[in-house]
Amino acid sequence: MIKISELCKSYGSNQVLKSINFEFNKGNVYGIVGENGAGKTTLFRCIAGLENYEGEIESELNPLKNNLGLLLTEPYFFAKITGGEYIKLLCNARGITVNDIKSKNIFDLPLNQYASTYSTGMKKKLALTAILLQGNEYFILDEPFNGVDIQSNILLTEIILKLKNLNKIILISSHIFSTLSDTCDEIHLLRKGEQIKSVEKKEFKDLEEEMKTITIGNRLDRLELR
Repeated sequence: MIKISELCKSYGSNQVLKSINFEFNKGNVYGIVGENGAGKTTLFRCIAGLENYEGEIESELNPLKNNLGLLLTEPYFFAKITGGEYIKLLCNARGITVNDIKSKNIFDLPLNQYASTYSTGMKKKLALTAILLQGNEYFILDEPFNGVDIQSNILLTEIILKLKNLNKIILISSHIFSTLSDTCDEIHLLRKGEQIKSVEKKEFKDLEEEMKTITIGNRLDRLELR
């Protein structure tokens, strides 16, 4: 369980998160959606212990960050570290020894090549592989499907469903609604740092239509396309 109570986060006078309250339970996948700047990544960074904040974040396993696999939108890699060395580094940080990394290279990455030379999608797949091999109980996946080829997206969907079956807690943000519909049990909508709505699977279609209406509005008419 992860419980968030009255979470607030500001950067100077700019309040990015406003009294956020969530409870995330084992064996469930939660989607966090909203426009750019809604506060999704800041929320994830607070949960991961990368930001100071007001309010409380509690979990069954403490410290939470030591049991959390965080996939950032743009993972960072040292300049002179190979893909294989990166995986070993992250596993060593959890006190885990991974034998035969080659057999666990499910995305067929060039593990002897410097990770900094990887494409955007390859970097994301490398970072995901590393946090999966850490044996984490909680996962935060910030835009995991962006920049990744369609075959890997299919595999990623199955990985998320497998983690759910293993009773993990998974939080996902995505601008691709179909990926959330395929994996999530609940979707939470943020707007300008506030909780707007939380819906269960049976209401996903209604939420998608609502978001489409709000997003499109009269914008197409204003273009006066001919």
